[in-house]
Amino acid sequence: MQTAIAFVIAALAEIAGCFAFWAWLRLGYSAWWLVPGLAALIAFAVALTFAQSEAAGRAFAAYGGVYILAALGWLWLVEGLRPDRWDALGGALCLAGCLVILLGPRAA
Repeated sequence: MQTAIAFVIAALAEIAGCFAFWAWLRLGYSAWWLVPGLAALIAFAVALTFAQSEAAGRAFAAYGGVYILAALGWLWLVEGLRPDRWDALGGALCLAGCLVILLGPRAA
C-alpha cells in the first residue's frame, strides 16, 4: 500500500512539474511557472524514495507503468482529450508490466 501511495504522489508531482515546463516553453506561459514546477519535481523525487523496493532501478521501472496511466488521466482530465482504445490498451499493458516487476518472485 505504501508503494502504491508513493507512486500516485510521484506521478501527480512529476506530471505537474513537467507540465510547468511544457506551459512555459510550448504554450508561452510565464517563466514563473517554473517555480512550482521545480518544487513539484523535487516532490516527485522524494515520493519515489518511499517505494518499498530493495533496488532503486526496480522501483523506478515499476513506477513507469503508474506514470503512464497518470499521464493518460492528465490527457483526459486536464487537456480534455479522451484517451482512445490504443491508449487504454497500452496503459493496461504497462500496468501489467509494473505488477510483474513489483510482485514477481525473487531469488533469495
